[in-house]
Amino acid sequence: MSEYDLVLHGGTVIGAGGARRCDVAVAEGRIAALLDPGRRATGARTVDVAGGFVLPGLIDSHVHFRQPGLDWKEDWSHGSRAAVAGGVTTVLDMPNTRPPLRTPADADAKQRLIDGRSLVDYAFHTGVGPGESHRLRALPAGASVKVFLSGHHTAPDVVRRDEDLADLFAVAKERDLTLMFHAEDEDVFDLLDTWRPDPVSAADYEPHRPRTGAIVAVWRLIRLCERFGTRTHILHASTKEEADLLAAAGQRMPISFEVTGHHLTFTDADTAKAGTRLRLRPAIRDAADRERLRAAVLTGQAATVGSDHAPHTAEEKDRPIPDAPPGLPGTQELLAATVAAVQAAAPDLGDAAVLACAVRVLAETPARLFRLSTKGAVEPGRDADLVVFDPEREWTVDADSVGAKCGWSAYEGRRFRGAVEHTFRAGNLVYSREGARFGTPDGRRLR
Repeated sequence: MSEYDLVLHGGTVIGAGGARRCDVAVAEGRIAALLDPGRRATGARTVDVAGGFVLPGLIDSHVHFRQPGLDWKEDWSHGSRAAVAGGVTTVLDMPNTRPPLRTPADADAKQRLIDGRSLVDYAFHTGVGPGESHRLRALPAGASVKVFLSGHHTAPDVVRRDEDLADLFAVAKERDLTLMFHAEDEDVFDLLDTWRPDPVSAADYEPHRPRTGAIVAVWRLIRLCERFGTRTHILHASTKEEADLLAAAGQRMPISFEVTGHHLTFTDADTAKAGTRLRLRPAIRDAADRERLRAAVLTGQAATVGSDHAPHTAEEKDRPIPDAPPGLPGTQELLAATVAAVQAAAPDLGDAAVLACAVRVLAETPARLFRLSTKGAVEPGRDADLVVFDPEREWTVDADSVGAKCGWSAYEGRRFRGAVEHTFRAGNLVYSREGARFGTPDGRRLR
């Protein structure tokens, strides 16, 4: 009789304590033991991962899987396939669907839609609009709430007034909630739009939605966080100024920030060449911004890296400049983009140190920030969400390998070093690179 259900043999585990050569033993969906080399254990299944790294299953805390109401762009079957192919085993889905997710009842309805279709475990961020702070009182302690300070094609509900923001901060503090922000100031953009014409080329897009809006919004939120002491998380910081302000503020108040894989990878020069496929909100900025964001990830100033996986069909993205919606897929490329960014920021770091940095922003900190106590680390008692990573394998992104329903990737043609070989969730294989095999879509709702 086997001691364990699964044993990953011969790998190097990456975690907060550094790199450790050991076997990972799994029983009943949890990590049962980390076994020193030489102590052989019997498993109902043993996988030889010698030469590879074992990472905790990644948490993508910023995805738009588009259901309900926008499922021609993406759905949970495709989105979760993309996720596990990139080593992601838990996602936190955004609320700006049709209808939007605003209440616990909405979350329950969404769960019924997802059941039996998701390869990943999941939780939901709740949305809120102007004048709706009362809705937060129905949420359980620890919930996370998404607030848009600027809108776009799939995000029409914008909170502008200082009074509405103050009410949200006050109620969220009282209820022990985390407020998350798309931090660009709509009033700034409205003012600039009276003076600057609409963009006519891809090169015009970043000046059309400039850094000014982000910097003003972040400063407003820092002041509110200081006033109320509410847990505050800024999404997709895109500029060096935001990184500086938030790194300084984070030393003395509960404010943190996310960077996306896209902003760690691309610059406005790429947008000028690629056109609307790289249209994002916030916009892709310049090389100096990208280098500052990479440094923020390397040094731990950035709390999380999210994909902002927000697919649109190729037809939608190829529309004329004013009509092409912002957003692109990215959960499948999230780990690869993060690893490449850290390698570029610190070329002398070894593979283990690079992966430890990636694990911090893609697993450990998201688990703590969003109170996912069984996720985020390869430790006894945690969920057996595990990623086997080959640091030497080189691969090129192509459309045929894209798991997202839209069938395209902004990273097509880009070459990466290091690849996901296997992804396990709760001790069950949900992805294997060889043959692109996927497991059973029985992911569970976490909160």
